[in-house]
Amino acid sequence: MQAPSYRLSELARYFLKLGTLGFGGPVALVGYMHRDLVEQRQWISEEEYREGLALAQLAPGPLAAQLAIYLGYVHYGIWGATLISLAFVLPSFVMVVLLGMAYQAYGGLSWMQAVFYGVGSAVIGIIAISSYKLTVKSVGKFHWPEMKSRWLLWLFFLAMVLTTAITQREEVGLFLVLGFAYMVIKAPPRWLKRKSPALPVVLLTGTGFWQYQPDTLWQIGWFFTKAGAFVFGSGLAIIPFLQTGVVHELGWLNEQQFLDAVAVAMITPGPVVITVAFIGFLVAGFAGAAVAAFGVFFPCYLFTIAPAPYFKKIAKNASIRAFVDGITAAVVGALVGAVIVIAMRSITDVPSALIAIGTGLSLLYVKKLQEPYLIGIAAVLGLLLKAFV
Repeated sequence: MQAPSYRLSELARYFLKLGTLGFGGPVALVGYMHRDLVEQRQWISEEEYREGLALAQLAPGPLAAQLAIYLGYVHYGIWGATLISLAFVLPSFVMVVLLGMAYQAYGGLSWMQAVFYGVGSAVIGIIAISSYKLTVKSVGKFHWPEMKSRWLLWLFFLAMVLTTAITQREEVGLFLVLGFAYMVIKAPPRWLKRKSPALPVVLLTGTGFWQYQPDTLWQIGWFFTKAGAFVFGSGLAIIPFLQTGVVHELGWLNEQQFLDAVAVAMITPGPVVITVAFIGFLVAGFAGAAVAAFGVFFPCYLFTIAPAPYFKKIAKNASIRAFVDGITAAVVGALVGAVIVIAMRSITDVPSALIAIGTGLSLLYVKKLQEPYLIGIAAVLGLLLKAFV
């Protein structure tokens, strides 16, 4: 293997910055990683990125965090994966805990709805542009000759867009079916041609800071470990699971508190699933936040690094490459479908639609304008609109 063109410390600094300033949820975050690490810095090859995206979608847990872990693993193994996972998750974890302290101290976040009104709309614009770029890179350009030559990938892509938008969840089983179908059509493996094929096996005071009960911590750990181990896809997939558990089954939060937790996750950078730390803090202080975050992220860490060495070795195989192409088209389609679902929930009127459109156009035509500035502008617009309109 060729020596990497970057040091692990440089990659760690990048993910520390992405975890601090990376707004927009999983769709935007995986787009930032492609833009920064593949296109601009060329630390990661297109092939390595696509392998990581496919593996991240196949394994349970938060998509953006899994892709970050895999990219850390590519050239620096387990140590790289471990350091990158910490660098990526830690900034948003700290922010969410601080917001949890404020929430406990002041009895709610009344200003957050106004901020989220603007920020949520801007996020739609950001992730829409990110999903467009991912589609062009992973499926193909919107040119008829290229679309015609890759019609099957486009068919899988559109199927997942519609499926995700209609069902409002991500069907990992369908990813596997489409990936397998593309492999069989484009590069069928030898074992399929045998008469009796053997199928392969594919796996602080006043803020509630110190308040917790040991029994509750065990409950939090078990519940969020299940969430991390058995829920596939992005934050879109995990949020309904969390709502059912923490609101309806366990009764840890009421409906408004849960919605505030989701809002916190959306207005803070990093993975959307960091909302679990806010929930954990409300239930059992800092200890609850730490246990909840560990419970969600540790399974995805294991599910990423365990198959990574084997996945990379077999990825050169033509049949596996076809399988990955099919999976990737389905993944990107699902992400675009998720954008539609999130937009339907976040765009509520004409001003919010204008903020989303303006954000997207700004990203396309104002090259030096960075996402954090757009988020800040949108937050101010949200406050002003709610205050004076």
